[in-house]
Amino acid sequence: MKTRLFIFLILISLPLISLCEEKKRIEVEEHFNLSEIFNASLVDDTGYPIKNVNPERIVSLAPSNTEILFAIGAGDKVVGVTDYCNYPPEVLEKKEKGELISVGGYSTVNIERVLALNPGLVVASYGNGLETIETLRNLGVYVIAFDPRSIEDVMRSIYLIGVATGKENEAKELVKEMAERIKKVKEKVKNEKKVKVAHLIWHDPIWVSGKGTFADDVIEFAGGINVFNFTGWKVVSVEDLIAANPEVIVVNSGSGMGGGRNIIYEWVISDERLKGVEAVKNGRVYVIDSDIISRPSYRLAEAVEIMARFLHPEVWK
Repeated sequence: MKTRLFIFLILISLPLISLCEEKKRIEVEEHFNLSEIFNASLVDDTGYPIKNVNPERIVSLAPSNTEILFAIGAGDKVVGVTDYCNYPPEVLEKKEKGELISVGGYSTVNIERVLALNPGLVVASYGNGLETIETLRNLGVYVIAFDPRSIEDVMRSIYLIGVATGKENEAKELVKEMAERIKKVKEKVKNEKKVKVAHLIWHDPIWVSGKGTFADDVIEFAGGINVFNFTGWKVVSVEDLIAANPEVIVVNSGSGMGGGRNIIYEWVISDERLKGVEAVKNGRVYVIDSDIISRPSYRLAEAVEIMARFLHPEVWK
């Protein structure tokens, strides 16, 4: 009798579970159009067709691609990466053991090394250079390449990498998880006053994130407003930064590409010309991990969470 009652309770709860899942999906869709992402044309950002090639050997030409490949369960197929690929920690371990071969820098890919690894798939980025991408294609290598500018673009590239590697379902789940994490942050800060933010990538010259970038999305979703209205990543002067007068300045860690002293932070808080800027005056200059904020990867969801804590600490007490 108890067994039948238990089964009955499970059966009547299933529709409720389905309704909850549907409600959750609709709420996420209000923030990101996942249906559009998952039904987008199967082409990369060069217009090249995406197809499931079921690759046994993959070469990644960008740290962001490496992160994505490992996150969707294709890491065991990766045989080549760049000098800068360092996440997840398993990547560094495999490099040390010689299980992952470095094929050069981000913009200095060694084509001969790539060819020697005999890849069934190369996942590239615009930063590798279109000439490198086309050279590999002309040599018979299947190369897909991405140039995401927004977080939705990043989600789309994750999904398409999933399609190409036979990990479509895993990629969908990763995108949904990103969307859910960002949705929670947006809900938490939606009633808070928008904070004026500048994001500095480097200081000599001063490189900042403008509109139409995934870093700008991070600022917006975290409850901030980018003080720079131009599109893309550009150089500004000290006078421009002073005139913008951000309430919060967020700088990349290390030397701008990770590692070492927080050089940009040290410059901002010590330069006499910036003493009158609101962010400096009020001690609201923060360091964010360069790898998390500057890579078009799934970890941008974490960047949104970190940024929100910088901008609205009162909400996170």
